[in-house]
Amino acid sequence: MQQSNILFQTVKWDEIEKTIHPGTIGTAWWQTLQFDGLRVRVVEYSPGYLADHWCQKGHIVYCLEGDSTVELETGETFKLSAGMSYIVSDNLSSHRSVTENGVKLLIVDGDFLRHDLNTI
Repeated sequence: MQQSNILFQTVKWDEIEKTIHPGTIGTAWWQTLQFDGLRVRVVEYSPGYLADHWCQKGHIVYCLEGDSTVELETGETFKLSAGMSYIVSDNLSSHRSVTENGVKLLIVDGDFLRHDLNTI
């Protein structure tokens, strides 16, 4: 894996452009910083949001505001509220987000969360 260094920087999130990502129901707005092998996002889901896919990607997720439910394709559900996190590697748990009242998350993902299923 190629390693790249990130020089010190501050981020004014209110100056990062929001991109729109429709869900099955509702809307997600992403503010994204992209580095080599690393993505850092602030993501807001509108009230009533339901993701349009089961995600296979690994994430480190920190709930900044509001609350949501993380559904696993197995049927398990986990409540996430402000101050809570979840962590998962790539290809280990198909998941999607649902929120009744809206939520704002800090999400970090990248090459460091890759998982080779052949090593299990």
